[in-house]
Amino acid sequence: MNRRTQVLGVAIAASAVLAGGFALGWWGGGHETVAESAAARLPDEVPDFFRRGGKHLAHFAVDPDRWKNKETTFLRRSEEGNHFLDTEDLDGKELPGTHRYDGMKMVYTDLKKDPNKIGMLPYAIMENYEKLVVGFYDYRKSPENAAIPMKCLVYGGTLAHYTGDAAMPLHTTRDYDGRIQPDGTVKQKGIHAKLDGFPEKHGIRPEEVSRGLEAKKIDDVWAHVMKFIAESHTHIPKAYEFDAAGAFDKPTEESRAFVLARVRAGAQLTLDLWYTAWLRSKELPAHW
Repeated sequence: MNRRTQVLGVAIAASAVLAGGFALGWWGGGHETVAESAAARLPDEVPDFFRRGGKHLAHFAVDPDRWKNKETTFLRRSEEGNHFLDTEDLDGKELPGTHRYDGMKMVYTDLKKDPNKIGMLPYAIMENYEKLVVGFYDYRKSPENAAIPMKCLVYGGTLAHYTGDAAMPLHTTRDYDGRIQPDGTVKQKGIHAKLDGFPEKHGIRPEEVSRGLEAKKIDDVWAHVMKFIAESHTHIPKAYEFDAAGAFDKPTEESRAFVLARVRAGAQLTLDLWYTAWLRSKELPAHW
């Protein structure tokens, strides 16, 4: 079983016990919050169907986790590495900003590691960003085609899942669910489920997250995404500090502000990529 899938099972079980039912954090409600928050702050120049599509975008934002259903063996295997990047395992090297297969080749040949175990999160973001660019291009050319808004919402929602993952610090480290000690034991195991479930369990809502966000055009999307993931990685020590103090189980003002800031960061990245996709679509050449 893939390690992220194991954590998912722990999170679901923990959430069910604590909330009395099937509840999800960044896998469900948290991802929905990121998408709805970003949609609420889109500027008027973005098409109306997309600006008003918050609920649809929120639903589609959870699909990448639905694709990890244990019975979808082909899909699950291809999807599992898209949700994280264990930056320490890059050994100081930079992923190539070309495409996924160059990245996989670098990891296999230079690092002698499995790309699915290191993670392919930045490529998942870039691929779905470019799908949205293509969708918006089609809308510009054929705004009367009712199929096009539907696919734009699907692409935009899928993108929002991965941008939300990038904002979650534990999706940027091999210490995603505890730290291995010299004797082989794992200290603070369970932290992943606690942090992932925090937004939903402790009432972080789109109205709060979206407040003050403004869409900004990104000039170099790849560089921006990699910088964002690196910045997210810097919050790992603080996350472990809050967990050790029990502040994810019983939130303090400081721990709630910490999680809120990470959700807002995910919403900001989502908003900026959606907006940039719309602007870039104007300059896209014809498909064929």
